[in-house]
Amino acid sequence: MVLGITGGIGSGKSFVASVLCSLENTVYYHADEEAKKLMNTSKDIKDQLIKEFGVDSYKEGTLNRSHISAKVFKDALQLNKLNSIVHPIVKKHFREFVIRQKENVIIVYENAILFEINSDQFCDIIITVNAPIEVRIKRVMIRDGIQREAVLERIGSQWTDQKKNMMSNYIIDNLEKKETLLKIKKIYNILTKKAPSL
Repeated sequence: MVLGITGGIGSGKSFVASVLCSLENTVYYHADEEAKKLMNTSKDIKDQLIKEFGVDSYKEGTLNRSHISAKVFKDALQLNKLNSIVHPIVKKHFREFVIRQKENVIIVYENAILFEINSDQFCDIIITVNAPIEVRIKRVMIRDGIQREAVLERIGSQWTDQKKNMMSNYIIDNLEKKETLLKIKKIYNILTKKAPSL
């Protein structure tokens, strides 16, 4: 089973995914982290990024994230170009990862833009994690050390919570840690048939 975890930046989807992955018979695939690795290791991605965004896309063979971020987060067209280069290769990598897994394992697939790039097609069940906008902004400013405007630019490049919620099987409002943990365990129990469905 592929269990998709998505949500806007700062919603706490990584927390939800990490809790799920602490439970039995689960494996983790973090699309953003795998994309970062592939952007540094895939010759195909490197060649295309340099062609599209210039030689400054890499410094000493390593992705120049600040250069790429400056290009894409204020320009939807440029962001779409970046996604069109990186995400087909990440999708292929994910499909290969799924094939390698044993039966009856839950593949926790965290992807911030799951719906935006049509990766929901790989999922059997989808959880969207929500949090109030001001909470998300504060979390990301602290986590990434960036200004409010930069967070808002990133939020603006993603689908709204409402749109994601409509396409999800479960919604977790991530405000109180204790409550969030209870919701995660409840969903896990339903999916693994350890408790009756509600």
